[in-house]
Amino acid sequence: VDGCVREPGERHTRKTRGSVGTGPDNARWRVERYQYLLLMAGCLAVTLPLEFLLHARVYRRPMLLLRALPPVVLVFVGWDLLGIHRDHWSYNPAYVTGVDLPGRMPVEELVFFLVIPVCGLLTYEAVGDVLLRLRRRRGRTSEPGPVQSTSPASQGGGRDA
Repeated sequence: VDGCVREPGERHTRKTRGSVGTGPDNARWRVERYQYLLLMAGCLAVTLPLEFLLHARVYRRPMLLLRALPPVVLVFVGWDLLGIHRDHWSYNPAYVTGVDLPGRMPVEELVFFLVIPVCGLLTYEAVGDVLLRLRRRRGRTSEPGPVQSTSPASQGGGRDA
């Protein structure tokens, strides 16, 4: 389906590509095996500054992070395992390390389910902080005027007027 070699009715198997220059001795092939993990590291590297520059405070509140991750990880790992079990999808062995967790799920997939929610939380918290700062700034720059009520009582139209 995605580069894995399978015979009809055969379960997912990991076979290396047989074309010239893709064997284990090829340096490019060795780097490609870590492409998925390198992409996850890149996601963390790109969003890490949000913690410090935009005060996302995700890593500074580890207990909240540890409470937020398990539901997401459990749901998506379960979904992934079901898809693998039913042969709905598989992973190209050229781009993963070959280390599988129980259920034939590549370790990179678990890393994905940990990294991407953290990056999402960092982004969400950073955007929230920026919006809060903008609201505060707008509140300080606008000149306060007299509060005028439009209720009938303040206009002299109440019962006792």
